Amino acid sequence: MLVLRDVSKVYGHGETAVWALRGVSLEIGDGEFVAIMGPSGSGKSTLMNILGCLDVPTSGSYLLDGVEVAGLTDDELAVIRNRKIGFVFQSFNLLPRLSAVEQVGVPLAYARVPTRERRRRAIAALEAVGLGDRLHHKPTELSGGQQQRVAIARALVTQPSIILADEPTGNLDSRTSAEIMAIFERLHADGITLVYITHEAEIAAHAQRVITMRDGQVVADERRAARESSQSPVLVG
Repeated sequence: MLVLRDVSKVYGHGETAVWALRGVSLEIGDGEFVAIMGPSGSGKSTLMNILGCLDVPTSGSYLLDGVEVAGLTDDELAVIRNRKIGFVFQSFNLLPRLSAVEQVGVPLAYARVPTRERRRRAIAALEAVGLGDRLHHKPTELSGGQQQRVAIARALVTQPSIILADEPTGNLDSRTSAEIMAIFERLHADGITLVYITHEAEIAAHAQRVITMRDGQVVADERRAARESSQSPVLVG
């Protein structure tokens, strides 16, 4: 459960202060599938950074599974990011010299998972997103959609309970975007809490809940009926 109570985020001081968030309160329950929308400067990326423990509020309260995030040390925040949260970014954030299987194994290396187990789990994650035949390809040898699948596998490999995605289809064509969203729907069907930022209404339509932001505030919070999915679940062991 993600719970924000009257969360504000201010950058700078005095007359130059910029209010990225203004008193945001919301709850995201376990297993929800949520899209966050809003124009540039609306505060949606700042909100995502706080939800992902990449930043902390200037004021207000953020509880992640009942724990107040503001009271945690940098090391404790790093453990949460490594074990509870998977991140997917618009620009993929892949390391140019590493193969797909090496990319996916990076979070496990930080978690000190033994090499053999790390490789086994990385392969399983890549196979789960349909890249079992691209294990040894580097980013330059993969299409944009394949690179994003590697990024999703990397987010999955630590078996997180939450996946946060920042414009995950922003650099992809419409067909590839639909394929990526189908993967997210399957992850949601597996019980993962999934929150993603998008500016595209057709991408937001995949979610069961759409939160709209403007000027650092939540201006709409719409729940929708569940979509039917014929896709098989994503299983990563």
